[in-house]
Amino acid sequence: MKLPLTPPDLNTLLSNVTGRDIANAIQNRSKILDNHYLHWDQIRRRPPPDGLTTESWWVALKFARNTLYRQLPLLNKTGEPFVLAMPEPVLVHLHHIDQEAGGKIISSASKNIASIEHQQRYLINSFIEEAITSSQLEGASTTRKVAEVMLRQGRKPRDHSERMIFNNYRAMETIRGMQKDQITPERILELHAILTEYTLDDPMDAGRLRHSDDVQVIDNRDGTIIHQPPTYTELPDRLKRLCDFANLDESNSPFIHPVVRAILLHFMIGYDHPFVDGNGRTARALFYWSMARSGYGLMEYISISHFLRKAPAQYVRAYLHTETDDNDTSYFVIHQLEIIRRAIDQFHEYISRIYEQQRNFEKMLSTSPTLRSQLNYRQIALLTHALKHPGETYTIQGHQKVHGVATQTARTDLLGLADMELLIKAISGTRYLFMAPLDIHGRINNLVASSGTPQVFAGK
Repeated sequence: MKLPLTPPDLNTLLSNVTGRDIANAIQNRSKILDNHYLHWDQIRRRPPPDGLTTESWWVALKFARNTLYRQLPLLNKTGEPFVLAMPEPVLVHLHHIDQEAGGKIISSASKNIASIEHQQRYLINSFIEEAITSSQLEGASTTRKVAEVMLRQGRKPRDHSERMIFNNYRAMETIRGMQKDQITPERILELHAILTEYTLDDPMDAGRLRHSDDVQVIDNRDGTIIHQPPTYTELPDRLKRLCDFANLDESNSPFIHPVVRAILLHFMIGYDHPFVDGNGRTARALFYWSMARSGYGLMEYISISHFLRKAPAQYVRAYLHTETDDNDTSYFVIHQLEIIRRAIDQFHEYISRIYEQQRNFEKMLSTSPTLRSQLNYRQIALLTHALKHPGETYTIQGHQKVHGVATQTARTDLLGLADMELLIKAISGTRYLFMAPLDIHGRINNLVASSGTPQVFAGK
């Protein structure tokens, strides 16, 4: 990876920029402060606003940003405080996130299907998505299909990659149970132990801080050293400082918006790299804990790692822009806010799509009162999924976990569908497996027709 160019020394630039250039820059402040919060490495590649040089443009930007900076109680590896600006793009992002992610699921589409009995299913889906993509960001190579089957069926991991994903899923479940608690160094170590169990060269490294400075952040593609974290001897104090910051609330001064605070937790674990491995997974897990603790209920249902995995270079560059430009965390905060917004938008699109599919299916079932009376909402949900995934395998344990019901209830659901020949029942060892038949569309049509009301359901 090509590292971003560090901005030139501001004092040096001032000696080379005329007073007229600076005055012109100040007069054209509205043209200078755009919504992209550009780094010097980006500025130098773009044509400056009319009447400005690249150097005077950067000087004016830095002057404007300096008026927005506030010091954070978080330190870089030389003991200098990180800073944060709250430019307009940050405020706009936070406004939308507050509206869309606070409290319960509130979109009009979500209200139609986010009843208590359905929410567990969507929650499990999001945990699976985050577990898979967060692990893939750090090298897990198992395909999404295989990993999803493992988690849904509850089978044991077969290799290192599956173990990473399995551990990540357990960590997400653990976080849900601790969202009302304050975080401590001990809890972070416990979380790391869950995330890295049976995945490290030295099993003793799971749940403990690194005890050497051999750890570096390296671009695996070309071996470039991206970041040298703080020395290991400082890690206990740094982790304690981070926990104190994480546990702040609106009564503390200076006020840090809870979404920004969650993002900064993510940033600092990545920056400090306190563990020999699993730092990224731990950082993202703490982000979810902080968002949940602050009441952003919707965040349980989305995956930020899904989008980070699509553009990993931008993720790394957000860290590097902060490190190379006066400890300005605004670069990383803005990047993560954009990711959160995209994840929220995707969730609402997904919910609308699923709702439309389920509504069409239920409309079809409504033409057959006899058939409809035989199926509960869990069976309808499974058949809706099966219609999109002929050949998919379901288990009693997986069905139980998805819907949060008793084992006997899950067994009754699946055996009932098998008796109706909408699933194919098989035995593997001591447990049942249920497969969606490849001709499931035709079977549903035949069943609807046999119930007394002819109906053609084409499906896709």
